[in-house]
Amino acid sequence: MPEKVIVVGGGLAGLSAAARLAHHGYQVTLLEKAPKLGGRAITIPMKGFNFNFGAHAIYARDRSILRKFESEIHLQVDWKDFTPSKAYYDLGSFTTPMPATLEGLYKTKILDANNKVRFAYEIAKTLSSIERGEDGVLIGEYLENQPAQIRDLLLTVASSNFFTNESEKIPSPLFFQYYKRLFSTNRAVAYIGGGWQSIVEGFANIIESNGGQIITKEKVSKIEMEGNRVTKLIGKEGAKYIADQIIFCIPPKDLATLFAETKYASLFDEYNQYKPTQVVVYDLGLSKRISSPYTYIYHKQERVFITDISHYDHTCVPEGGQLLQAIAYLNEDEIAEGRADEKVAAIETVYDKHYAGWRDLLVAKRLSKKATVQEIKCINDQRLMPVKFYSLPNASFAGDWCQGEGQLSELSFTSAYEVTSRILKHSKTHPKENLAEAK
Repeated sequence: MPEKVIVVGGGLAGLSAAARLAHHGYQVTLLEKAPKLGGRAITIPMKGFNFNFGAHAIYARDRSILRKFESEIHLQVDWKDFTPSKAYYDLGSFTTPMPATLEGLYKTKILDANNKVRFAYEIAKTLSSIERGEDGVLIGEYLENQPAQIRDLLLTVASSNFFTNESEKIPSPLFFQYYKRLFSTNRAVAYIGGGWQSIVEGFANIIESNGGQIITKEKVSKIEMEGNRVTKLIGKEGAKYIADQIIFCIPPKDLATLFAETKYASLFDEYNQYKPTQVVVYDLGLSKRISSPYTYIYHKQERVFITDISHYDHTCVPEGGQLLQAIAYLNEDEIAEGRADEKVAAIETVYDKHYAGWRDLLVAKRLSKKATVQEIKCINDQRLMPVKFYSLPNASFAGDWCQGEGQLSELSFTSAYEVTSRILKHSKTHPKENLAEAK
């Protein structure tokens, strides 16, 4: 008999974990409390436009874990590679190419000639692991002895990848670990044709075509335990679910609630108190394209970036239309003081500057003043949660709040892959075949 696995949560982590195990012969049931799958990775159709909740960008795509899902379980991904030559910084009085390639480094005005050489040298040191950071030292402090231009550029780059305007608070080892991976890729950024919906549907099809079951509108309200093993999950109307392994792909606050009446509640206390990464997202659907020399512009002073999503993904717009996505970072003070409206005004100012006339062409817009893009923000002493606790042998955890590679959606995919790899390794369901295919 195949082993039974229950996956709680139908976001990117839950879907990818369930799909991989279903493909390898497990009896998988996925429980999702919402009517639709995807969690925060959803696509919202509106007046002919498909708005994605957050950027559906994958960083270091040729090294992305999604490539493993493609080859191993035959997930179909329509990669739309980002064009680095069309990425610019807005420094207020002028725009300049982002130094994302050697050509961009040569052309950019953000660095003088000496610092261009120095910046290239810093990249080489990162790639060779000469620079690794230091435990207990934040990247802002670690870079204090760098020339001002170099330090400023590295922190600016980190803002866009970590979606934060507090990049100086990123732990320095995490910073160099992340950029060693990103600098070594041939395709630093790619979008997904069809948006998040195509990935969500792809995983769901793999689950169901391999005999897995997906149940939406089912919120797990209680767990039962025998000793240190989770033995039963209770649904909202008393439905009972039993499995050999449970993968929880729900945020720490929900885990704290589920385990509240058990002796393991304290495992989640630390992660439940951490702050998420939150941003203002302001997307525009325009009736026709506004010509621009770039597809990505980062306004340094306002800490706002705009991406022409429809340049890469034509499926998100009606014929002749344009979809622009603007994101402004929020720090804790701005969130506490309710300053999201200021960010909205700042975004509109940047839209006015670089896409003049957008108001006359506006067909639809989507505005979220406090969108969570990662459940645990990787700054200061905030740590990502383990995918496994020693004291819970048949429970695993995955999501962008869990340990993995990268940031944002990559944490969801890599933590899910790690969890399923552990299950496959100790499998009673065709273990040799599973391991051979997964390698």
